[in-house]
Amino acid sequence: MAPYFTNNSCNPFLEPTAPCTLGNLAVYAVNATCTEDIAKTMDFVRRHNIRLTIRNTGHDYMGKAAGAGSLTIWTHYLNGMEVLNYNSSFYTGKALKMGPGVMNQDAFRFTQSHGLVNVGSNCQTVGVAGGYTQGGGHGPLGSKFGLAADQALEWEVVTGTGEVLTARPDRNQDLYWALSGGGGGTYGVVTSLTVKTYPDLSTTASNLTFTSAGIDSAHYWDVVHTWIRSLPTLTGSGCWASWVLTPGVFTLGPGTCPGKDREFMSDLLQPTLSKLRQYNVSYNLSITEFPTFYDSYVEYNSPWNVSNAQLGGRLIPKSLIEDNSTALLDVLRTYTDDFGLVVSGVTLNVSQAELPPGGNAVTPVWRTAVFDAVLGTAYNYSDYHANTVLANDMTYKYLPMLERLTPGGGAYLNEADFQQPDYKEVFYGGNYDRLLKIKEKYDPNQIFYAITAVGSDRWYEDATRGGRLCRVH
Repeated sequence: MAPYFTNNSCNPFLEPTAPCTLGNLAVYAVNATCTEDIAKTMDFVRRHNIRLTIRNTGHDYMGKAAGAGSLTIWTHYLNGMEVLNYNSSFYTGKALKMGPGVMNQDAFRFTQSHGLVNVGSNCQTVGVAGGYTQGGGHGPLGSKFGLAADQALEWEVVTGTGEVLTARPDRNQDLYWALSGGGGGTYGVVTSLTVKTYPDLSTTASNLTFTSAGIDSAHYWDVVHTWIRSLPTLTGSGCWASWVLTPGVFTLGPGTCPGKDREFMSDLLQPTLSKLRQYNVSYNLSITEFPTFYDSYVEYNSPWNVSNAQLGGRLIPKSLIEDNSTALLDVLRTYTDDFGLVVSGVTLNVSQAELPPGGNAVTPVWRTAVFDAVLGTAYNYSDYHANTVLANDMTYKYLPMLERLTPGGGAYLNEADFQQPDYKEVFYGGNYDRLLKIKEKYDPNQIFYAITAVGSDRWYEDATRGGRLCRVH
């Protein structure tokens, strides 16, 4: 993941004479298999003033798992899982307790074997308890149950002072609040996460593909416009969709309706299908009803290469679609037709999610969003400078087009621009100052640093000294 942040180290696509050095990769890694391994490592880096990074699967677009000269805590093998009968003043029912190394596909399979479901990502290899849930976490059950952070019951964590704490709404509530949506790699090293689960349910999934080949471009974009205007209805019914625009191609892959039948999903797609038939546009459609959520997930969520793009993102509010969908469509059209970008729309409604007592640190912009617009530029493995140019285009040319349509808006901090100029407001939505105070309490020595994380502006990576992390004075 995130090859840009390895600083072109040991790039196999370059000529054989190119240097092969560690660059921004960690110098050493501790394969943590218990909490004591993490606590000892924390003590070691404090005593010797060594940069610390945290890595599970490395599934991170922001480069948070990389760090020149660092010692990494590798949590991939802390992967135990158990189903609990959880009982507290704020939740009673079945819950899943998992280590930070548990990947999404493993959690889904495990809960399904117990007749349950949990909220997770549509990407199989995401680590559930890591930056995914700590950054908010969207997925195919989002419109039904909320974000991953909304499911958190308690965290077990090693703080920056080496303390091993349990954080929940009635114990270390401030730390619980921060971990649930305030960003990963910032307040401590998570050793386990316990989340709500729900009874398994039948699920309908769908794919839809059509192209602009052989038809009037205006007709193609009118169909796309119809799809976009249908999104508030789709998400308001508890369904979720992941769709992609590439030059001349629209792909819904997939749409997911938990607890709904095939006819229900077909009705949701009818406005778009009717428009396709009106213009005599050929399309490929698949709608399948499954007895369990996991069956639909396996069938309709194919693995894909997640490491070959540089991203930027913006949360699109429901009000923009209702009030000015034409302007939004014009921007999306410019992205694909003029700039050749890939635009992904992760579509869900988490406005009615059941939050824990005291809420959580998820940016409030999520509660008014109807989809997460993610822009992608293809990573150039043979020309590192070209990627720098594209990164700057994302920051200063592409994203401002959406930002002008969504003043005061925000972005999903896990799928965003690592150079976002006003990231404190855009990623944390007014929660930043409170999060910083919590960080100072639990990480007083500033052990944890990550790009765009809370408190990261107190440091800089010195390119003249091999990327060494230095304090801002």
